[in-house]
Amino acid sequence: MIPDTRRRRASTTEKSERILMMSRSLTLTRSVLANMLAEATPNQLEFIERWFTAELDSREQSKRARLLKQAGFPADKTLDGYDWTNLNMPADWGRTQLESLEFISRCEDLVLYGPVGVGKSHLAIAIGRLACAKGIPVRFFTATGLLMRLRRAQQDNRLDRELAGIGKARLLIIDEFGYLPIDEEGSRLLFQIISDSYETRSIIYTTNIEFSGWGRILGDKNMAAALIDRTVHHGRLIRFEGHSYRSQHALMTK
Repeated sequence: MIPDTRRRRASTTEKSERILMMSRSLTLTRSVLANMLAEATPNQLEFIERWFTAELDSREQSKRARLLKQAGFPADKTLDGYDWTNLNMPADWGRTQLESLEFISRCEDLVLYGPVGVGKSHLAIAIGRLACAKGIPVRFFTATGLLMRLRRAQQDNRLDRELAGIGKARLLIIDEFGYLPIDEEGSRLLFQIISDSYETRSIIYTTNIEFSGWGRILGDKNMAAALIDRTVHHGRLIRFEGHSYRSQHALMTK
């Protein structure tokens, strides 16, 4: 009995290995699958359903992991425990609409405006990660990092390719907009990104500069006016108030 058992185990192992080898070069053909399902027993159908469910779950997890990696988030921020008390939402729009991500499907923009350290970047990253979890491609940049990336691409004669890569995202997050002034060439590059995104994808800005100061940051009042016009047309302003979290919890006292 023991040799027979060993032979059966060896045979099963060999078959499993052959199946794994064949799977490397196979994609499912619906007609072949339909024929096999028509001949399958109830137990076999249940096994195939479990197999397909496990495969789809694995692919979904891989997709989410790939989207998170491509997004380039600087930290693992989530909405769990997020303090919403410092936010001043639009009268007809609030947390429920934000968490539903409906603004992305409508290609609407968000401007997260307020002083430094009040949770703007945290919220932007958390919303971006939530979008990735739902299969939505996202790209995260600081304004300075984005401009450096575009300048390098321009110098290497691959700007169109870089813009096309960024354009695959359905949500673009530009963090720390206005923290540093932007020169004329940088303003043109940034405006190209924003202009290409108008009514095709959503942008989330985090900034401590009100709209009236965007012209000073961009160094071109006309370009700033055009940018603001596009943002306001399909966008919402979320105001942040309060004091810096980092200052309140700093180890170093003033």
